[in-house]
Amino acid sequence: MLAREVRGLALGRGGRKNRGMALASANAGNSGAMLREYLTHLRVERGLRPLSCEAYLHDLEMFAEFLEGENKTLLTAEQESVSGFMQHLREHGVQSRSIARKLSCVRGFYKWLLMDKRVTRDPTVNIESPASWLVLPKSLPESEVAEMLERTGVAARAANASGAALRDHAMLELLYAGGLRVGEIVALRQEDLRLETASVQVRGKGDKERIVPIGRSAVEAIETYVQRGRPELLKARMQRALFLSVRGNPLTTQCVWQMVRSVNSHASPHMLRHSCATHMVEHGADLRTVQILLGHADIATTQVYTHLAIDRLKTVHRMHHPRATRSAAASAAEREMAL
Repeated sequence: MLAREVRGLALGRGGRKNRGMALASANAGNSGAMLREYLTHLRVERGLRPLSCEAYLHDLEMFAEFLEGENKTLLTAEQESVSGFMQHLREHGVQSRSIARKLSCVRGFYKWLLMDKRVTRDPTVNIESPASWLVLPKSLPESEVAEMLERTGVAARAANASGAALRDHAMLELLYAGGLRVGEIVALRQEDLRLETASVQVRGKGDKERIVPIGRSAVEAIETYVQRGRPELLKARMQRALFLSVRGNPLTTQCVWQMVRSVNSHASPHMLRHSCATHMVEHGADLRTVQILLGHADIATTQVYTHLAIDRLKTVHRMHHPRATRSAAASAAEREMAL
């Protein structure tokens, strides 16, 4: 009797609803399989790291869920669907930079679908990305970075310095000296060091390799860690990772974040990366050099630091151009130096 009632419900007035739920479930299953294939493409063919793949998956699942509410799927989405998704994000207080990242993720997904001939048109065409790059990333003053390095340096120079103290100082020096991403520093291996030429070989996004020069302070800190700190942490294990935990395992990105926060409560590894770029531009470095150092695939990503270069250009112009307006104090100082 119960089976007959359920069957009758499926064929009666509620039949359309049940069939719709079954179709949505099937679509969700198809979308899940398709997203898994795309993640395999990202990992194998594009060489993205697991954390990046997880972020892509989260953004695409969010988009798929939005489409489900619009009675559409990833394969039937239209330009209005993508525009509506972006508007939905804005209405829920998502920042422009996050919206731009999600749109970039969706663009990459549909580019893959087009190449695989699963769709005939790209719904992200002619959709403008929010101008999030105009917002300058947060960086630390030079004095604050110097204070952080001095704090870990004091612990590393102590007579009874532990392997962890030597490791933390070396990591902090390297994060700031080379502008490394947190994922890049945990992926470093001992054979990636080129200390004789004051550089390290870094594998960035998409497994792209680059040579990053570092300064003398970073070289000395890394040498001390490799000679004294790493053998203590290694505990007779076979590990290729450069930076190890107290248990002799490769460090995680969370451990690096915690280390930086323990030195400065409002700092982060990414802020040290931006501080490296900001301070270089303030001291006269050109954007092309900063792009190569940070491993940006597109110079447009580095253009966020353009206003710093312009500010320096204005300062140099005021100080040295004969027709520029200089302050009376600066002119007096120059005359006094001339005397």
